[in-house]
Amino acid sequence: MILKVFKEKSIKKRINKLLSERIVKSDNTVAKTLGVLVNVDEFNDLAAFEKLAKDFKIQPINLKIIGFSGDKKNEPHGIDTCYYLEDFSRNGQVKNIELQSFLDEDFDILINYYAEDILELKLLSVLSKAKFKIGTLQLDERINDLIIKIELKDFKVFKTELFKYLTILNKIN
Repeated sequence: MILKVFKEKSIKKRINKLLSERIVKSDNTVAKTLGVLVNVDEFNDLAAFEKLAKDFKIQPINLKIIGFSGDKKNEPHGIDTCYYLEDFSRNGQVKNIELQSFLDEDFDILINYYAEDILELKLLSVLSKAKFKIGTLQLDERINDLIIKIELKDFKVFKTELFKYLTILNKIN
């Protein structure tokens, strides 16, 4: 119990530090790479993101999807990497090599598709080196550059709104 509280405080402190140091880069270049961070316990239709990337003319090789699941026995299929709470150290360091390589990739767009307030998901969103971060409404609005307020099950609405805003921002053709 004490270790869990220590871990939470450590991760919260790290998130706040990283968010205060973040420099937002704005450019009008068309997105060529897409990363997706999804809580598979809340939304498990990962093929929807593959179709979204195809509609946005992003090559399948330039799409990376990672997921989070609270239950290690419930590993989803069709996902690049799935991670769990055990993949983080007490001070919030990532222990999973595949997950770290995802974070080190310089995506043009990162979609944070989750609604639950899970510290490890927020930490991954903040640690990502993506140029432009998009997400659903979360408690900490500092994480994403663009927030689309929807229910996670309404993926069609999310896709429509995302297309509209990314067209306005010249991120897609």
